[in-house]
Parts: sequence; C-alpha cells; structure tokens
Amino acid sequence: MKLFLKILYVLLKGNNAWARKCGVIFGKNCSLLTTNWGTEPFLITLGDNVTITSGVRILTHDGSLRLIKDNNGNRFYKYQKVIIGNNVFVGINSVIMPGVSIGSNSIVGAHSVVTKSIPPNSIYAGNPARKVSSFDAFQEKAKANFYTIPDLNSKNYKDKILEIVNNHES
Repeated sequence: MKLFLKILYVLLKGNNAWARKCGVIFGKNCSLLTTNWGTEPFLITLGDNVTITSGVRILTHDGSLRLIKDNNGNRFYKYQKVIIGNNVFVGINSVIMPGVSIGSNSIVGAHSVVTKSIPPNSIYAGNPARKVSSFDAFQEKAKANFYTIPDLNSKNYKDKILEIVNNHES
C-alpha cells in the first residue's frame, strides 16, 4: 500500500514534490528524476539548477557499522550530510556516499561512485570517481561540438536528430 501511495503521489505531483515531502532541501530549477531518497532525506541539500538522474543513490549513513556492537549489544551508527552545490549534474545510477560535498558547476558521470568530496568546476567519473576534466574545458568542447534547442528546432525534431547522428557517423 505504501508503494502505491508513493507512485500515486509522484504521478499527481511530480518527483520534485515527492523529494520535498521526503525532506530533501533543494533550490530552484532542479530536475530530480529519482524517487529514492534513502532513510534520512533531511540530510540531503541540493543547490539551484541541479539534475539528479534516475537510479542515483545518495547515502547519508554507513550501515556496515551495525555489525559492530558495544559490550551491551548496542549497534553503532554513523550519519553524515550530503551537500550538492549549484549547477550540478549527477549521471544515471551514480552513488554518492555519506559526507560527500559536490561543488558548484560540476558533473558526475554515469555509474560513478563518489567516495570523496568534489571541488567546484570539476567533471568526475568512475568507480571510485576521479577527476577527468575541468568544467571550463567541458564547456568549451560542448560549445564547439554540440547543439542548442534553437538549433534543434530549426527543422522537424526527428529529422534534425537523424541528420546530426548521421553526420557524426561519417
């Protein structure tokens, strides 16, 4: 029943509304494509213009410590905030570990595992995530090689995409 209500809520109000209901703190113009915010979503803060793609996991606790007990049998727990700056893109199925901060103007590549904080203006990818570029270099490459929405709207969308793809194949 709980899953049904979550699905219904997301269908009616959207992923961003679900994230806010869960307790995620986020700024303006965010595109939150995941609905799984873990057990402590109130420890997650996202800036403005953040995209969290589908399948991303943001962890705010270290569950492995549950295996360790004190003399009275009490388990140990560790909780940490995750803070993501402005203008950040986190690629599909990435994992952000507890205590990580991702600086503004940064990109995390698909399927990355972010175990350490990422400085601003950086592109990181891999497992564990490592720096692959600066944001400035990525931006220069994008402006030289890719397209804007007005470029794509100049023709029938499908025809324009096929033209772009076919030109890159030759």
